Amino acid sequence: QVQLVESGGGLVQAGGSLRLSCAASGRTSRYYAMGWFRQAPGKEREFVAVIRWSGGSTYYADSVKGRFTISRDNAKNTVYLQMNSLKIEDTAVYYCVSDLNGGGYDYWGQGTQVTVSS
Repeated sequence: QVQLVESGGGLVQAGGSLRLSCAASGRTSRYYAMGWFRQAPGKEREFVAVIRWSGGSTYYADSVKGRFTISRDNAKNTVYLQMNSLKIEDTAVYYCVSDLNGGGYDYWGQGTQVTVSS
């Protein structure tokens, strides 16, 4: 059973930075990809970023391009989301996701709250 545990959320002022971490456990073979989604109050869950484990290709939502950076540590089975120049509209619960075999997101973390204040 794969477990994803997020950390690093919190309260930050607009223009500030946060780094989220997601540690994956329960799988001995390499993941196909891992990424992040978010859900703001009253809104649908939306894609933020994803990174392929092999090769490190990254993809971002237009709303975060140039401000967020996703990265991974293969040895630690951990994925990171560096968030810079945060905006109030980035306030959301951020969820880590894993794609085991390229067929979609199989597992979700419990989420970590990010609140950006003015």
